Amino acid sequence: MFALRMSSAVGRQLARVSARGFADAPTGMAFTLASPSNLYFHGADVRQVDVPSYSGNFGILPNHVSTSAVIKPGVVVVYPKEGDLQRFFVSAGTITVNEDSSVQVIAEQAIAVDQLDGSLVGAGLAKAQQQLASASTETAKAEAQILIEVHEAMQKAIDGVI
Repeated sequence: MFALRMSSAVGRQLARVSARGFADAPTGMAFTLASPSNLYFHGADVRQVDVPSYSGNFGILPNHVSTSAVIKPGVVVVYPKEGDLQRFFVSAGTITVNEDSSVQVIAEQAIAVDQLDGSLVGAGLAKAQQQLASASTETAKAEAQILIEVHEAMQKAIDGVI
């Protein structure tokens, strides 16, 4: 009986200690988006980031569980604290979400979606498909397939398909 009362008391104390109120939750995240040639955000206060990864697309909100993932070709959507969302095409990269609600996206290449040129993307896709058709080695086939995947993802970004 004593053990039962003690476990109930300890359980109530743990519930009080681990309970959080709404005021405790972070309201923003320190977000960084960078590529070798550009720094788009550096510790910017944002409310949400959506990322394409090989384990699936996922959204990151303040207080997200710590994680890291490989980014696949696609669109990173940034929801700033104020103003309109911003969309960036990334060819590949990594994302790291830290315990302190900071988030870093390091992309091999990144560009604002509204700066993509549909005619250049279409021409690049056609060229990559020709390279795949004429590839004589497994390496050449793999390289062409990567180019196709990236160009198809760029076309989806232009078309507004995430």
